[in-house]
Amino acid sequence: MRGVPKTSMRPAFTRISAVVVFVLWTIFGGSAVAQTPVDNQPQAATTPDLRVRRDAPAAVLKYHNRPITTFRATVLSRTPEERVASIVRRLDLLLENAAGGMSVTTRTLSGATAIVIDGRDVFAIVSEDVDTLAGETESQRAADAAQRLQQAIEETVEARTPARILRGVEQSVGATLLFFVLMMLVFRAYKILAVRLPTRAEQQVQKMTGDTAQLITASRATDLLRHIIAVLAFTVAVLLTYNWLTFVFRSFPYTRPWGESLRWFLTGRFTLFGEKIVDSIPDLFTAGLILLITRFFVRISNTFFLAAERGTVDVPWLSQEIAQPTRRIAATMLWLGGIVVAYPYLPGSDSEAFKGASVFIGLVISLGSSSVVNQMMSGLTITYSRSLRRGDFVRIGETEGTVLSVGPLSAKIKTSRGEEVTIPNAVVVSHVTTNYSRFDKTEGVFFGTAITIGYDVPWRQVRALLLLAAERTEGVRSQPTPKVRQVALHDSYVEYLLLVALEQPSDRIVVMDRLHASILDAFNEYDVQITSPNYEGDPEAPKTVPRSRWFAAPAVGDVKSSDTAGISG
Repeated sequence: MRGVPKTSMRPAFTRISAVVVFVLWTIFGGSAVAQTPVDNQPQAATTPDLRVRRDAPAAVLKYHNRPITTFRATVLSRTPEERVASIVRRLDLLLENAAGGMSVTTRTLSGATAIVIDGRDVFAIVSEDVDTLAGETESQRAADAAQRLQQAIEETVEARTPARILRGVEQSVGATLLFFVLMMLVFRAYKILAVRLPTRAEQQVQKMTGDTAQLITASRATDLLRHIIAVLAFTVAVLLTYNWLTFVFRSFPYTRPWGESLRWFLTGRFTLFGEKIVDSIPDLFTAGLILLITRFFVRISNTFFLAAERGTVDVPWLSQEIAQPTRRIAATMLWLGGIVVAYPYLPGSDSEAFKGASVFIGLVISLGSSSVVNQMMSGLTITYSRSLRRGDFVRIGETEGTVLSVGPLSAKIKTSRGEEVTIPNAVVVSHVTTNYSRFDKTEGVFFGTAITIGYDVPWRQVRALLLLAAERTEGVRSQPTPKVRQVALHDSYVEYLLLVALEQPSDRIVVMDRLHASILDAFNEYDVQITSPNYEGDPEAPKTVPRSRWFAAPAVGDVKSSDTAGISG
């Protein structure tokens, strides 16, 4: 060849190129209806000899309802849609009179890989058809297309065989009959279990007594049992329907890809779920270990604060009154810290759905928790200022009564009328709180009642009468001793204030009723006129009640203050 002139080689090379182009045009050429587009991002050509480029939407080659491969390149001016239509027409011609036994292989061409059926080239795959970002190669794509085409050809031949179609019909009819029988059994079992099990459970609950039976009845556990049975029946029905559809689709060649998709979807979901569980075992172990360590520290914290609450441990900065709320706060903070540390190890914590749900929950809490946080901070203020304790008799604003509880959000007060009043902690903090029980056992808490007496009565006599009335009153403490104060000198009378300490401040209404009765008796006994509320002039006779009229009808005997005990605290 060395002695041949270059000019004599050009016609031969031209003829060879023309033959290659004709063969490739035969493989890639044609025009018909396009298939489903899957990619709309054209790219620059990389094979100039075949005039390959990416300038049109990709198309999926399907034959007999089975996806074969995806074309992305325009070859010899034929778009992916035109290539697909041409291949489908060529396959129809090849299989028009085929009776089976056709073999699909591959062979390498110049810049492409051809798919061959019984020695005849049907179509080719070029490198531009390959999705390199997904890790595919040209040979791998061609081998996969050949395998799928072989299966599609066998199903096409099978669909033209009446005996095989009849067998598929028989299998589908049998599966359908079995499906309806199983569904009827599921429905019958649901009706029996949904009636008998809850009824039997209710009968057993009726035989029980005590708090356990009341708790089960209040929780409506039998209704929950019915719902559980309904969910199980629905799940079994869905699984039966799913498997029935899968079997029926796979019984016919044309619908077999749908059945395979359903089968692989279910098995794939279960496989993926199992793999996720196995993969998450180390993280779950780590999260569980973190929570166990947190629980250990919470138990240590609870033991310490319980000892301080009971007085077995003397902590200068921690009194018995605040030991209990401090224990709860410490336990809550420890658990929150443990959850924050364990959160990244929870399965799905890094998923977008989990993050979105977390953001949504956080937003809802942020928008709706401003008042809750205000109440909780006010509760901490009440707790650590020690302004209220359970059992204290207090006045908060216009409410007076005994403290039943001081919670994180509100305080509950039982009034002297037997009412339960709930006061938000923020309201307690913003109002003046008077505690009548704090110094009751030591210095005593004084309650006062005022009367007005004319100037013609010696103040020493008035003082003695008031002290005498206090001494006669049940429920008034002798120590500290009652006190009398002249609080004002008005135009026509003097105002006296009697201060007494009560044995039980919560019985103030009853004791003050007794005290007022003793004052009236004492002043009437000594003919001293009480000029309250107004004084206009001296009457002709003193306005007093003689002892002989103290028990005028319908009064019988001495009226004790116990008659009004029903309104006491």
